[in-house]
Amino acid sequence: MHELRQSALHILLLTSPAEKVSQLNCLFDDYHQQRVELNLAARFDLQNLVLPGRPEKPELVPPLEVPKRSMATLEGRASLLHSLAHIEFNALNLALDALVRFEDMPHQYYEDWLKVAKEEAYHFSLIEQHLQSMGYRYGDLPAHNSLWEMVERTSDQVIARMALVPRTMEARGLDAVPAIRDRFKQVKDHKAVEILDIILRDEVSHVLVGNQWFNFLCTKDGLSPIKTYRELARKYCAPVLRGPFNLEARKQAGFTNEELSLLGSD
Repeated sequence: MHELRQSALHILLLTSPAEKVSQLNCLFDDYHQQRVELNLAARFDLQNLVLPGRPEKPELVPPLEVPKRSMATLEGRASLLHSLAHIEFNALNLALDALVRFEDMPHQYYEDWLKVAKEEAYHFSLIEQHLQSMGYRYGDLPAHNSLWEMVERTSDQVIARMALVPRTMEARGLDAVPAIRDRFKQVKDHKAVEILDIILRDEVSHVLVGNQWFNFLCTKDGLSPIKTYRELARKYCAPVLRGPFNLEARKQAGFTNEELSLLGSD
């Protein structure tokens, strides 16, 4: 019988997005039909592996070098969708990485990240299909890699990963998606609006997963979540959060009232 985390590592190494999505969907089904087992004793040496597997394109550039184009043009709308596709591709990889990299977590932790990976793959596929309907493909335009850079910085500690990737980088999506959705509404791209509604709904639960495991780790070690988050944000050079914030979505995603009241403070 195949092992869940070993299989997830194989998928993480794949360079073809289509193959990665297909195999991830199969792994999810196989695990839930008990054709794949989870071995909590499994250990992997990730030291010399190039992670994640990614295609040659898109070209990765600094964030400020990603071209900004007008939403009034097809190219502009495709450019924004391409950026979202890249975020979702990185998000499915980061979920697989969280599943593979960190040992000695409860059984539910690995099941949670498998589910997140599958949903991120679904988001990527939705955007990729819509891009194709517009005459573009993932890889046609440059993209930046800020999300994955934070994944790499937090590879040494599961509590840092939970604090600074789902709770920080991905939670920014909760703030940003409604405004992006409104831009597509204005140009009457109803398919894009529908996709963004799905993404926002699912991202609430993905950030919640990060919040739950961050708080689990804080409780286990007798740590203050707010103090610990601030220390980790400084140590790992997390971006300073700036509003506007989607407070309702953040509350649904498990942030406490005290955490919400501190948003935007250094």
